[in-house]
Amino acid sequence: MSPAQIVTVAGNPRPESRTHSLARVLALELAHVLPDATIAEVDLAALGPRVLDQADPGAAAAVGQVLAADVLIAASPTYKATYSGLLKAFLDRLGTGSLAGKTAVPVLLGGAPNHQLAVDLHFTPLLLELGAAVPVRGLFVLESEVEGFASFAAKWAAANGLALAPR
Repeated sequence: MSPAQIVTVAGNPRPESRTHSLARVLALELAHVLPDATIAEVDLAALGPRVLDQADPGAAAAVGQVLAADVLIAASPTYKATYSGLLKAFLDRLGTGSLAGKTAVPVLLGGAPNHQLAVDLHFTPLLLELGAAVPVRGLFVLESEVEGFASFAAKWAAANGLALAPR
């Protein structure tokens, strides 16, 4: 098994958000399971509206990081029962199929359990359209579960990490 490059993309418009923290914790736990894995982070809050500018070097560099990933953790707060517009605008920079050969884990943070299906109904299909494999169900994390997420993430990574490993 070759070393995995894990890249997180946080689609919250606030820098260093809880969403970003969830993605970071999950990446760290996956790195314990995947031998010699490295981690890179893209916090879209730092780019803001620049994700819409095709000539912006920061946004282009972020796209490059995502395209270099073996494992992509895409995280967003739940807005209107789906992912954020900021994340969608960023992912629109990627061509259909451009994530082929990569695995992805969609993660949504939400305030109420009535949005938990959004991760599988809205977010996973977007990643599949971009060509990523999504071999395990996405994660929906309630705001009330954020404090205990590290423990959950460690168990989740141990159970699912090998399914995400590069081949």
